[in-house]
Amino acid sequence: MSRLGDLGARLYRGEVGYDFVGKRKFWYALSVLITIAAIAGLAVRGLNMGIEFKGGAVFNTPKTSISVSAAQDHAEKASGHDAIVQKLGNGGLRIQVTELNTAQADKVQAQLAKDLDIPQEKINADLVGPSWGKQIANKAWTGLGIFMILVVIYLAIAFEWRMAVAALIALIHDLTITVGVYALVGFEVTPGTVIGLLTILGYSLYDTVVVFDSLKEGSKDITKQTRFTYSEVANRSINSTLVRSINTTVVALLPVAGLLFIGGGVLGAGMLNDISLSLFVGLAAGAYSSIFIATPLVADLKEREPSIRALKKRVEAKRKAAAAKGEAPDYSDEGGDEPRDAEPDDETSAPDIPPAAAVAGPRSHGGRGRGRPSGKRR
Repeated sequence: MSRLGDLGARLYRGEVGYDFVGKRKFWYALSVLITIAAIAGLAVRGLNMGIEFKGGAVFNTPKTSISVSAAQDHAEKASGHDAIVQKLGNGGLRIQVTELNTAQADKVQAQLAKDLDIPQEKINADLVGPSWGKQIANKAWTGLGIFMILVVIYLAIAFEWRMAVAALIALIHDLTITVGVYALVGFEVTPGTVIGLLTILGYSLYDTVVVFDSLKEGSKDITKQTRFTYSEVANRSINSTLVRSINTTVVALLPVAGLLFIGGGVLGAGMLNDISLSLFVGLAAGAYSSIFIATPLVADLKEREPSIRALKKRVEAKRKAAAAKGEAPDYSDEGGDEPRDAEPDDETSAPDIPPAAAVAGPRSHGGRGRGRPSGKRR
């Protein structure tokens, strides 16, 4: 078995783990700092909206020896507006100039033909009206709103409202970070960007639902036992699905990274940059939020319930009483698999460890069985 596979098996069995939920305040603070930086970038620099949203003209030239920087200078002098110039695969240039009407576009086309020494009839000009961009933006916002509502309704029905609220906060967190990165790096926002933003919502939600499903199963009848608190069960759910989340995220990020760094950076394909950056940042943020934000938030909300608070007190009281006697807590009256630290099989078994130290959840019995938070047999 590979090292990663072995680690995944040990995480699933609760033999090792990281206390994600116990250290949630640190991750909350980190997320708040990242979100503030994203919002600050958005407020200070703003988004570089593409021609599809501002309106303007796009001029395509045939093959030419004129450099991109020289063509940009000519286009900005001719139009009086900022211009974006890209080298095409056929050796030609694509020149975008925003906020031009038909009359202005004709003058700019004629001036570019003169400055670039290209016949005017060989420069193709396409006008884009700002109303089209507004329609696209409005439809995107409408689609986003409908998606959020449906997600909340589904999660509230399939799981519970606390999980729905946590997933919604995680989605907003991912969108904010992605949009903030666009503002900070100055990438152009195009319809491809909007498509990328809507796409990452599904990826982000997928990882979150996987953990929620594990948590739902592990916390069934949780108040009928005194082995683990809800936070400990939530932490086990994260650890047991951690390797799966890492694998799916890495597999998804590799082709997107190819689009971003090779297609956009090396080949200079502008449209690839528009969609690949949003996918790359959004996928990474989605994996982060499902582990460090969504599930810890569920634990916070859940432990405000009187029954869950009472469970936590019972668990802590039982552990304190056992620690005072120098013994491991007795769970024999709860049924299910015995925890490993309750009754070691032989001299090679691990030393007694109180359940409070098992951040990933229950420990196996003599290396053979696996404790269950709910005491349910499988």
